[in-house]
Amino acid sequence: MFRAPVRDLHGKHVFLTGAASGIGRATALAAAREGAVLFLTDVDEQGLLRVVEEVRTGGGEVAYAAPADVSDHDAVRALAAEITGQHGAMDVVMNIAGIASWGTISAMPHRTWQRVVDVNLMGPIAVLEYLVPPMIESRRGGHVVNVSSAAGLIGMPWHAAYSASKFGLRGVSEVLRFDLARHRIGVSLVCPGGVDTGLTETVQIAGVDKATPQFARLQAGFRKRAVSPERAAEAILRGITRNRYWVYTSRDIRLLHLLQRLFPPGYAAAMTVMNAAANRALPQVARAVRDDR
Repeated sequence: MFRAPVRDLHGKHVFLTGAASGIGRATALAAAREGAVLFLTDVDEQGLLRVVEEVRTGGGEVAYAAPADVSDHDAVRALAAEITGQHGAMDVVMNIAGIASWGTISAMPHRTWQRVVDVNLMGPIAVLEYLVPPMIESRRGGHVVNVSSAAGLIGMPWHAAYSASKFGLRGVSEVLRFDLARHRIGVSLVCPGGVDTGLTETVQIAGVDKATPQFARLQAGFRKRAVSPERAAEAILRGITRNRYWVYTSRDIRLLHLLQRLFPPGYAAAMTVMNAAANRALPQVARAVRDDR
């Protein structure tokens, strides 16, 4: 593969979604410290404004910030047109925004499947549709970051809808990895495991009772193993400047992915054990009535 066209972020135009919290916020702040010129969006307008203030207070530069729901195709198109029209092509485009909704096949409503795919897959696709072609036309090279998940690599319990979106983003990235190489645009696929972003406080798990001691114990175990958003951001920026395709934020996911590829029977056994343990710890509480509204 070609050498990284983005060897550092100083003065580079960096666009990222999901900037108001979690990995997105940490990545925006880290990029600002490295001298990036930031272009930010998030569905949470107040949270976005707080991050903009944090960046500027720290001496960083935000050239553009506006709220948008990435699942709104027209909104993404308008945002991209405004940015490109006023500032030209981006050097780095990062798809970080996402939502998590898990559940059993019996309990997950269709509208949840649709929403997860709209935000986690179609949202990033819209961003790529409108911001990558100007990068190609500029002939400067650049880098694309798509944040998938461990659930985009392995079959985690109750993650069917979430994995549908994250495996989909992985597929998009795998194609663009080679399609964009001739334009000197690198692609990084980020596959976080546990990241302590407060997700377990808000995640919806259809068919599972979160108000149980068992769930509280699982939450505590998750937090114990999870890395900080700042550590995830460091891995992302390192992936850009070293032109890495696979970007892991923790060693456990790297090793499990290696097991999956090199010893499939061991992977299958590990996932069987994980699934059985999860269902013992959090038995299903309901077979939800189908709701396709």
